[in-house]
Amino acid sequence: MNHITPAGRVFSVLNYVVLTILAATMILPLLHVVAQSLSADAAINGGKVTLWPVQFTLENYQLILKDASVWRSFSVSLFITVVGTVINLIATAALAYPLSRPEYAGRTYVLLMVLVTLIFQAPLIPNYLLVKNLHLLDTVWALIIPSAISAYNLFVMRSFFVNLPNELIDCGRMDGCGEMRIVWSIVLPLSKPAMATMGLFYAVSHWNTYSNALYYINNRALYPLQVRLREIVITDFFGSSDQLSQFTNTSPEGIKMAIITVATIPIMMIYPFLQRYFVKGMLIGSIKS
Repeated sequence: MNHITPAGRVFSVLNYVVLTILAATMILPLLHVVAQSLSADAAINGGKVTLWPVQFTLENYQLILKDASVWRSFSVSLFITVVGTVINLIATAALAYPLSRPEYAGRTYVLLMVLVTLIFQAPLIPNYLLVKNLHLLDTVWALIIPSAISAYNLFVMRSFFVNLPNELIDCGRMDGCGEMRIVWSIVLPLSKPAMATMGLFYAVSHWNTYSNALYYINNRALYPLQVRLREIVITDFFGSSDQLSQFTNTSPEGIKMAIITVATIPIMMIYPFLQRYFVKGMLIGSIKS
């Protein structure tokens, strides 16, 4: 039976209090945003909305769902997130695996070059010229290809591959497996926590794409959802006056809060499916054998 000292109890209580406060600072603002998105114009302007909707209405969401530009931006963000994450995982794993094997010559120099990009990042103008010379301007690929591999994620995934049992890989070679078969049949199935964690990191980054879209995309039809959200929040530009006149309980503030909610919920829905891998994946590299 474990004996907990008084100091340990105090420490546990303080931990619970601090973590509860931190959780509240993240959850309460989100609840306030959702409450405003479901409240009528008069309640929002009167400052009556806190954490619960006042004069409940769905008109803000109805207006958003009827706007074609929001759906177009949503589809662009969805494409960037899904396709970009798949490319990220394939490219990162393809480079991380050989860098984790001691028999591959030159891995130290490649790791050093990757480390340099992690410490010293290229300025905006060279990046822009590179994207321009690759003829990627005004294409969704400008938001995917240049960021195909994150140096930080590469080091994390390599750390996971390094800790895989060498005996399994040697057994695969003894059975006549080539490197591609070893990676596909042995390494990747054992790397689900790492792949899920890196996939979540990449997906969140793509879904929140903002600055690169402003730099490389001029065609409004290719704006991702975050850039469209910026237009609504900053310029109050949303649809036509005829479209707005169909709804009586909408307000610019309520519309902003509704689209913020719409932009946040999809990426939040991914986490429950990856939770069992995510906690384990976050410990990658913390223990060395």
